[in-house]
Amino acid sequence: MVHVAVLGYGTIGSGAVQVLARNAGSIAARSGSPIEVKYILDLRDFPGDEFEDKIVHDFDIINNDPDISVIVECMGGTGAAYTFVKAALESGRSVVTSNKELVAMYGPQLIALAREKNVNFLFEASVGGGIPIIRPLISSLTADVIEKINGILNGTTNYILTKMEEEGIDFGTALSQAQALGYAELHPEADVEGYDACRKIAILSSLAWGSQVDYRDIHTEGITKITEDDIRYANAAGYKIRLLGSSWKTESGEYCAMVAPFLVSNENPLAGVKDVFNAIFVRGNMVDDTMFYGKGAGSLPTASAVVADVVDCVINQGRNIRIHWDEKKCQIKDHLEYERRFFVRMPGDTDDSLIAQCFGSTQAVAAEGMNDKAFITDIMKEKEFEAACAKAGTVISGIRLD
Repeated sequence: MVHVAVLGYGTIGSGAVQVLARNAGSIAARSGSPIEVKYILDLRDFPGDEFEDKIVHDFDIINNDPDISVIVECMGGTGAAYTFVKAALESGRSVVTSNKELVAMYGPQLIALAREKNVNFLFEASVGGGIPIIRPLISSLTADVIEKINGILNGTTNYILTKMEEEGIDFGTALSQAQALGYAELHPEADVEGYDACRKIAILSSLAWGSQVDYRDIHTEGITKITEDDIRYANAAGYKIRLLGSSWKTESGEYCAMVAPFLVSNENPLAGVKDVFNAIFVRGNMVDDTMFYGKGAGSLPTASAVVADVVDCVINQGRNIRIHWDEKKCQIKDHLEYERRFFVRMPGDTDDSLIAQCFGSTQAVAAEGMNDKAFITDIMKEKEFEAACAKAGTVISGIRLD
C-alpha cells in the first residue's frame, strides 16, 4: 500500500482524491500497488464530505508521518506551496503538482532537489490540464531538437473569444458568461491579461530547450482590448482571433517567446479550436509538427494528469526520472526585433496617403457594414510597427498575424 497526502482540497485537489478513489482498481494494476489518500490538507473543514475524516490543518502531521510516500500539491501560489513542496522533497518524498506558478518560478531548483534526493518532482497537470504535453517533451520527443511551440494554452480566453465570434457579443458580456459557468474567476486578470498562458509557455520552453526561460522575460498581452469589430474584420479576411503562447528558435540560434492575440488563418487547425479546449503544436527538427488537443482545464481532466504523475512516482520509487531543465537562464530575444505582419484598423476617413506613408504597402480588408480603414501590413519588425502606429496617430487596433 502506498499512502498519499493531498495539499489543497479545491477544484483540482478534490478531483485528484475522487480519481484515486473511483479508479482505485485500475490504478493499482498499473502502478503495481494500491494507492490510498491518507491525508488532505486544507484550512477549511468539510462536514458531510465523504473524505472529511482525512482532513488535517497542519502540514507537520503529514511531513512527520513516515507512511507518506507521495505528496500532491494543489494549493496554488508560491508561498506555502513552495515551503511545503521543498520540505517534502528534502524529506525524501516525491511530489506531484498542478501549480504552474510554482513550476514556472522554481521548476529547475525543485527538479535538482528531487534528483539529489533520488525522488521525483512531476508536474504534467501544470500545463494543458488533462492534455499530455509535459511527458512527451521529456520522453517521447527527446530525439528531436524542438524548433517551435505554438498554441492555445488558456481555456478561459478561448471560451471568451469563441463566444464573441459566434454570438457577436462584446468582451465584457462574454467574460460574464464565462464567470457564470465557472470558466473564469471573479478576478480573471491571470487569464484575460495572458499571465496564465505566459507561465505555461515558459514551462514548455524551458523543457524544450533545457534551461530556465523566465516568464518575466516574455512579452505578454491579453485579450481585453479585442472588440467584436476586430473579430468581424478578421472573419471577413479568413482569420480567427486566438490568444497564443509561442516560443521558437531563429535560424541564427536566438530564442524567442511571446503571448498575445493573433489572427490565425482558417486553414490553421488552431482556428477550429473552440470553447475551453486547448491545442498545442510542437515542431521538432525530425518529427515536424505534432499537435496535442483536449480540455485544458476542469476538475477531473486536470486531476487525471495529476494521478498519472502519482502512478509514475509509485512505479519509479527509488529512481529519479530524468528531466533536463537547468537553472542556467535562457536569454530571450527582445520582442521588438521580431518580424511579422499586422492587422490594423484606422478611422474610415483616414487618408490613404497617410497609411502608405506610415505602413508602406498594405492589403485592404473589407467587412460588410463596417466603415473603418482596415488592412494587413507587409512583414515588419515590432519596433517598426510601433513607430508606424505612433506616426499615424489614429490607430484603433493592431493585431499580429500568426
